[in-house]
Amino acid sequence: MEIPYILSAIVFLPILAGAAMLFFPPERRQLIYRFALGTAALVFLLSLVVYIGFDINGEQYQFIEKYDWLPALGISYYVGVDGISAPLVLLTGVVIFTGVIISQRIEDRTREFFAFLFILASGVFGVFVALDMFALFFFYEIAVFPMYLLIAIWGWKQTREYAAMKLTLYLFIGSVIALVGALAMYFQSGLGTFDMVRLATEVSFPVEFQNLWFPFVFFGFAILGGIFPFHNWSPDGHVAAPTAVSMFHAGVLMKLGAFAALRVGIMLMPEGAATHMPWIILLTLVNVVYGAFIAMVQTDFKYMIGFSSVSHMGLVVMGFATLTRDGFVGASVQMVSHGVMTALFFAVVGMVYDQAHTREIPKLGGLVRIMPFAAVAFIIGGLVSMGMPGFSGFIAEFPIFMGVWRTYPWIAIIGVVSIVVTAAYILRAIGKVFFGDLPAELEGHMHDIKPSEKLALGILAVILVGIGLFPGVMVPMVESGVDAVLGLLGGA
Repeated sequence: MEIPYILSAIVFLPILAGAAMLFFPPERRQLIYRFALGTAALVFLLSLVVYIGFDINGEQYQFIEKYDWLPALGISYYVGVDGISAPLVLLTGVVIFTGVIISQRIEDRTREFFAFLFILASGVFGVFVALDMFALFFFYEIAVFPMYLLIAIWGWKQTREYAAMKLTLYLFIGSVIALVGALAMYFQSGLGTFDMVRLATEVSFPVEFQNLWFPFVFFGFAILGGIFPFHNWSPDGHVAAPTAVSMFHAGVLMKLGAFAALRVGIMLMPEGAATHMPWIILLTLVNVVYGAFIAMVQTDFKYMIGFSSVSHMGLVVMGFATLTRDGFVGASVQMVSHGVMTALFFAVVGMVYDQAHTREIPKLGGLVRIMPFAAVAFIIGGLVSMGMPGFSGFIAEFPIFMGVWRTYPWIAIIGVVSIVVTAAYILRAIGKVFFGDLPAELEGHMHDIKPSEKLALGILAVILVGIGLFPGVMVPMVESGVDAVLGLLGGA
């Protein structure tokens, strides 16, 4: 059963709540926090309603709302979800809720922090539900803009200004490049509309046009997805950001790039995708293997997770690059699995840093006795990262490698190296940070995490285990969206 206007409520509720919080007295930190938590909980529940209410046997796009925005230019407010975007809407709801839960320690300009975080959330939700290309770009820019302020103001003092500016420049340049390609499609189509459903079903762009403009759109968005060689903004952004923003950055924001590259690039220019994907998959191979090796040599706990994120996001784009059903299904599930996993990782790293005041792995140890719940949660995330059966990572990565094997077997063979390297650095981190002896300088300074923080970690861990043990809760929905995409790729 579809609930009217529920997608609009999900998109605009955070930004309205963020604006309302700016009128709260700044000294009422607990009131601001409770209001933010209540709003995040409501948005999470609404996203869960959309996920549960999606009919995998129904129309491709559901919960549709469409209103003319600038009809003279063919621009409309047109939103809806399919089997690929509905799980991403739920992912965003989960991450914003758990991110707010663990942000109770934010004391500097609390209301502004949550206001910008909620503006960011509105932009992300908007991209995932947009079916109008102009609206997608509009929400995309809304999602990118607050990241600069959230990192530059509340981030790690040593690198926050550098990381914030680097991230912003990379992403804005990428979005401008993608916009040029989108405008080329708008004028070439002759329909005078930004409606992506019509552009996908009613227009067949010339092959020469697609071959020329596909890289503009795909790479413009894939920069946000962290594709090599435009990935190096990502680890710096992860490390400099405050914990909740790192969770949102790695857990959701990078998925925006991969999703938009699929929605605007692959779905609207399938012949161009078929032409360029053989060399694009080589870049994703560098992502996957190089990212894993760089993560392995890190001594900073957060940088290790940052480069691990680059490696795992490479698997998403690699799955799309196969242009196969297995690859698409695996990549779509990987976006959710990786999103939840990195949110959990960065949450645990933030909890450790808040007490130890260091992220240097050699300076940590024995934390399983101090914060056992956080240790177990991190181990679950590690097993997901390694692609162990019974966890969501296996459900995502196995189809990706199946799709790669069917199209480029030698790339699959090389790519598997990343699984071994990932296991090495994850097990090393678990052993050094959580086991062994507690360093003398940390004696008396460490304590167990709060019950609210355990709740946040528990939610994330349950999702990772739940998808792994019961893939039917997500895979059939994703398959329904993938089958529609493959229909567009039939002529490619």
